This record gives sequence, structure tokens and C-alpha cells, in this order.
Amino acid sequence: MAQEILIGVERRRRWPDERKLEILAEVGVDGASVSDVARRHGLTRQHLYQWRTSFRQRLSSPDQSVAFVPVASVNAPAVTSGDDTDELAIVLRNGRCIRVTGHPAEELLARVIRIAETA
Repeated sequence: MAQEILIGVERRRRWPDERKLEILAEVGVDGASVSDVARRHGLTRQHLYQWRTSFRQRLSSPDQSVAFVPVASVNAPAVTSGDDTDELAIVLRNGRCIRVTGHPAEELLARVIRIAETA
């Protein structure tokens, strides 16, 4: 196992937000727990929980705007369940899938996506 030795005045590592999100996205993929991911990157579980909380607070602030674009199905048969409800499956970058029926408000859907991406 590789170890990192920090010397000098600055003894803390700085993690860019992009790298934090990459690390957080590993949680839950192929059954990886928070402990597994933290150990793999030489972190404590608390680091990951703090990062997650920080991103949730930033993402839930009203100044963050989320925009949805129209989506058209290409070469895929329409999903019918016998009634007239629309069904949509959203696959996130971290491999999680959100299934939506009906027509939820964009604000609610954006919040669910944010939570699923950082959870």
C-alpha cells in the first residue's frame, strides 16, 4: 500500500472539486462502501461524508440553476404499461438509475438527481 508523506509548512492535501466528485462517485459502484473508497484513496470515511455534505449544501442553494433539455428516443420502442403514464429512466454518471413516471416538477426532479449523484 502506497503512503504519502507530507512535509513542510503545508501538511494538508488539497483536493479539487472535480477529483472529490470522482471519488464520491465510486461509492456504491460494484458494491463499494464508503470505507472501501476512503481506504483506496488514503482518506478517512469522515472526509467523504464532509465532502458529500458540502456538495449537497452547495447544490441545494437557490443560485444553482438546472436546465433540462428535450430528449427524443432513437431506435427504442416506446414503453407501455397498459395505462397512459409516461415512464422515463435516467442513468447517472455514477451508474445509478432513476425511474420516473408521470410528469414531476422540474425542481423536484433536479433535486432527486443531485441527491442521487452525491449520495
